[in-house]
Amino acid sequence: MVHSQSKVDTAVKAEATVSQRGDLPAGRRQRRAAETRVRLFRCALELIAERGLANVTVEDITEAADVGKGTFFNYFMKKEHVLGVMAEIQLGKVREAAQRAEQGRQTTEEVLRRMVRGLAEEPGRSPNLARALISSLLASDEVRLVVRRQMQESLGLIAGIVAAGQEEGQVDPRLKPEKAAAQLLQACLGTVILWSLDGRPSLTSKFEETFRHFWRSIAASPAAGGKKQR
Repeated sequence: MVHSQSKVDTAVKAEATVSQRGDLPAGRRQRRAAETRVRLFRCALELIAERGLANVTVEDITEAADVGKGTFFNYFMKKEHVLGVMAEIQLGKVREAAQRAEQGRQTTEEVLRRMVRGLAEEPGRSPNLARALISSLLASDEVRLVVRRQMQESLGLIAGIVAAGQEEGQVDPRLKPEKAAAQLLQACLGTVILWSLDGRPSLTSKFEETFRHFWRSIAASPAAGGKKQR
């Protein structure tokens, strides 16, 4: 397992590397590289949604993205690592929520609700995509290791938001923040799985319903003192 994790770490570092070749200014090179990486990611997702991960090749992805095969390997070691971008995007939504919580301009409920809506955006593009992501996660050890690492960071960040809410008197002080964070992510993942079966209504709507139930389960009761004044 240690060896496998080392391989994944190497893959992630390779994915994050931006090619420094060429005569363009550094800023423009970086923007173009980021655009290419996102284009490869989007094209890969469309193909995976249509055919499944096992039936998509690197050549299929680069042809759809209109780049050379060698370009693909400037950003990803293997086709499976493209799905790591999805985990990065989702983790970014959680990091943004943690930053908003630190700023203290929104209630804990508002911060978490906005985060959950953001988490619905990518998998909510189509039920086919959601099913492809789930099946790829189950089928690939490499994808699973990357996602697990991103999930662990997300759990820590969400637990921090919950703990801050407890300090503000907005979240039930009897709860363990880590367990509340795990409850929320598990609820979101389960919602994606169930929604992927028929895609109705939108995933955003389903996530909103899921969040309402979650918030009722962790919100502080008036007897607990309510929200403290900032």
